[in-house]
Amino acid sequence: MREKYKYEKFEIRKDKIGIKWKMYAIIVLFIAAALIFIWFFQIRMLNYFYQNIRFRDLEHSEERITEALGDNAFTSFMVAKCADEHSVSVWVLGIDEANGTKKASFIAMSEDVREERIPFLSEKIEALYSEALERDGECVALMSQEQFESNSFELAPIDEGNGRRYPVVMQGDIGKLCAISTNIVELDGREYIIVQLASMTPLESVADTLRYQFTCIGIVMGIMAIALSTLLSKFITKPFVKMNEAAKHLAEGKYDIDFSGKGYREINELGDTLNFASTELAKTDKFQKELISNVSHDLKTPLTMIKGYSEMMRDIPGENTPENVQVIIDETTRLSELVNDMLDLSKIKSGTRKPEISEFSLTQTVNDTLTRYEKLVMQDGYKIEFEFDGNAEIRADRGMILQVVYNLVNNAVNYVGEDKTVIVKQTMTDSTVRISVTDNGEGIAPDELPLVWDRYYKVDKVHKRATVGTGIGLSIVKEILGVHNASYGVESAVGRGSTFWFEVELANKPIDTSAPIIDAEYDNDDSEEI
Repeated sequence: MREKYKYEKFEIRKDKIGIKWKMYAIIVLFIAAALIFIWFFQIRMLNYFYQNIRFRDLEHSEERITEALGDNAFTSFMVAKCADEHSVSVWVLGIDEANGTKKASFIAMSEDVREERIPFLSEKIEALYSEALERDGECVALMSQEQFESNSFELAPIDEGNGRRYPVVMQGDIGKLCAISTNIVELDGREYIIVQLASMTPLESVADTLRYQFTCIGIVMGIMAIALSTLLSKFITKPFVKMNEAAKHLAEGKYDIDFSGKGYREINELGDTLNFASTELAKTDKFQKELISNVSHDLKTPLTMIKGYSEMMRDIPGENTPENVQVIIDETTRLSELVNDMLDLSKIKSGTRKPEISEFSLTQTVNDTLTRYEKLVMQDGYKIEFEFDGNAEIRADRGMILQVVYNLVNNAVNYVGEDKTVIVKQTMTDSTVRISVTDNGEGIAPDELPLVWDRYYKVDKVHKRATVGTGIGLSIVKEILGVHNASYGVESAVGRGSTFWFEVELANKPIDTSAPIIDAEYDNDDSEEI
């Protein structure tokens, strides 16, 4: 059963090991593995490596002596020097044959061999020579000092195989052993016998010393493991724990949390990312509250008017006039348009409303759209001009493009300047056509340009009832142009008005509605005349 406990609203898992304890475990396992490795090679395999090194000394010494014999550089001094460098005893004998009998005579020997021991060595060398003959002229063996000093001795058999095999004793009192190497060399028709004896130095005291050192090293490394884990925990896990605690408050809606952490580059980058996310969440939360407030305002105003006029017509005789009925109809129409626009926006964003591509005249569509504003032009003094440079045929969803033009003009009417003039302009190139809608209103600040496409975003931060439309037209424009893979943007300067535009391919270039959406472009150059 997984153990869990509650922290305010958050359910914290305790069935998983934290990074701090994982770090402790990894370092402890690493130290343990290192200590086992050291123990195995430095203590358990000490005899093995030592004996192999001694056998290698015999081999290298024999190679040097053989090479000197072949180059006529052989001297007693060279033998003594070679024996001293490799810490071995050396005897070199030459074999002469007379009357079918072979006789060995000493040519050189190391300085540690006393003359009175020559008769004793002669008896041993005869046995070693016979053994080497049976083993292809080479014999390497281990024996005890007592066995070597005895009147007769037998060499232990050596495993057969390619190359030289060294008999190694893994356990036992190595100080009572010696390694014997016998090699028969034939040069210039004469045989030579090179006999070498390497005594094994007692290693028990060395092994005891190494065991003591190993114990001390283990204790020191254990302390270092704890210290290192604690230090790493402080610099690595502590910032993560701090960020985790801050993230819990972030989920509660507290967006003023600081995630800045001290440590490695990745931790700092994570803190910066979380701080950025916190800022964006704060903006989203603020925008959501404004959205609810603005939608409530747009719904409340027509509902209040409908209710007020209806009660007046019911309670006051003679107020049941066509004008009052028309107010109710107009406000009902506004409510219907608001709901329809919100549904359209939702359908486009969810992908349930797909564009139905056909070829039509964009110029004629814009002209047809502007005819809807004749009443506004005549009654309220607005002036809407359309400038175009020819007939532009495009392939798109005509209903959607008409909605784009309508919403852009609505936005210009709502924020037009004192001259109440809105200019719609069509500009064609060889492959594209651009529609721009310009007003001479207050303009938009540079830091607010990317936000104008958000639902219900208001530049003046005070929600006012639109002169025409529902207030979410630019969001619909953004989504429609997105599914058409059309570019769009806004150019604005404070005090000089704004120009919203979009650009689509002409009919001779097919539109790929599955291509990535092109982001809006912004131009806030204060020196540019709108």
